[in-house]
Amino acid sequence: MIRLPAVDWTVAVPLFAVVTLAFTWGRGLSVLGAVVTGVFLAGGVLAAVHHAEVIAHRVGEPFGSLILAVAVTVIEVALIVSLMASGGPEASSLARDTVFAAVMITCNGIVGLSLLVAAVRRKVAVFNAEGTGGALATVATLAALSLVLPRFTTSTPGPVFSAPQLGFAAVASLGLYGLFVVTQTIRHRDYFLPVAADGSLIADHQHAAPPTTRQAVASLGLLMVALVAVVGLAKVESPVIESAVTAARLPQAVVGVVIALLVLLPETIAAVRAARRDRVQISLNLALGSAMASIGLTIPTIAVASFWLDGPLLLGLDATHMVLLGLTVAVGTLTVVPGRATLLQGGVHLALLACYLFLAVSP
Repeated sequence: MIRLPAVDWTVAVPLFAVVTLAFTWGRGLSVLGAVVTGVFLAGGVLAAVHHAEVIAHRVGEPFGSLILAVAVTVIEVALIVSLMASGGPEASSLARDTVFAAVMITCNGIVGLSLLVAAVRRKVAVFNAEGTGGALATVATLAALSLVLPRFTTSTPGPVFSAPQLGFAAVASLGLYGLFVVTQTIRHRDYFLPVAADGSLIADHQHAAPPTTRQAVASLGLLMVALVAVVGLAKVESPVIESAVTAARLPQAVVGVVIALLVLLPETIAAVRAARRDRVQISLNLALGSAMASIGLTIPTIAVASFWLDGPLLLGLDATHMVLLGLTVAVGTLTVVPGRATLLQGGVHLALLACYLFLAVSP
């Protein structure tokens, strides 16, 4: 009897997810089709996390966290642009809603959950205040520049930038993100490595041997395939989500929140796994790096895409969201400064996320 070689699920699932995407793209989904798509969407998320961890094991931190954050964000940006291009003027606020949702989910959801998991295991979650503080400052600056200032500028009516202002915001966002990447990976790499309770760097010894270069390259390719499948299937599911939102008489901004939650699942799972291994710094690198990439890459791309997109590009947040953003920055600062956090800080961040999600449903 001939036995076929076993195929690893982390290889098979991304490929089947892409096949599912090819069959469902541009078509309406039945109830069964929506369920099958959702299953492969979840499988693609888990496969993406696995391959990201393989790459991180090979290249080390903080490069591993950076690869996952940038890969997810690049495809997220492509999803936003495609939805805005097909949605017409009604989608003019989609970029703002999705980027702000990503900031709230990462800075409160991923950060709070990671601190909670680490504090439950060790009572105190320990991380590097210098690196995390710099990352939080960059996120706060990017968010204020791109999402708050448009509400107060006077060159054009409404919460929009004029063309020169949008160009300046795009260049400044890209420049700040590039400066942070250089700081994180070259100039002050030690600031973004895991630390022990006494503040010393943790030698990241692994029981398993690092993967070979060939395995890491294969995982990089499969990671991209899985992320394409995740974002593509999320877009396929978006009409179902939009119909459910409309039927429930919820605000259209909820669609952006749901899509952001789906797209950020790989980073959330990877961050929680790192926190369980007492690598809270890696969790914070993922969270704040994703928030930063979401703004720093989205705004320049949207600025270029605005030349052919219909309708105004609404970027300015309303008063409620500005209050939540201000609270997030203030609470994040108080969390980061000591370099140590307890269950309380994790709970406060999760409470802010819960408040944001509740107000998204009931503004």
